[in-house]
Amino acid sequence: MKSVLTKYNGFCIFCGKPTHTVHHLLFGIGIRELAEEDGIKIPVCDAEHNMAGGTRQIHDNSVAEKLSKIAGQLAWEKEYYRSLYGNEDDPAREVFRERYGRSYL
Repeated sequence: MKSVLTKYNGFCIFCGKPTHTVHHLLFGIGIRELAEEDGIKIPVCDAEHNMAGGTRQIHDNSVAEKLSKIAGQLAWEKEYYRSLYGNEDDPAREVFRERYGRSYL
């Protein structure tokens, strides 16, 4: 599992427990597949992902889901666009919008 947000892919990003579950930071029809291809995901344990209930889990938590999308977009802009072209003035946000059909920022 490749993730652009962490090099510690075998451990939950929130609690540090070993895990094999991932959370795609960008999701929705056609978007989750692009996020998988681009590595826009984080390792999470089942509890933090969707089983803990309340504000501890990512799913069914609107604030956590919005923050996931923002973090995913920022990671993509940094890792996939600026690293390829090396110019901070490149229009990474517009390229993201073209690839994903929207911007979360």
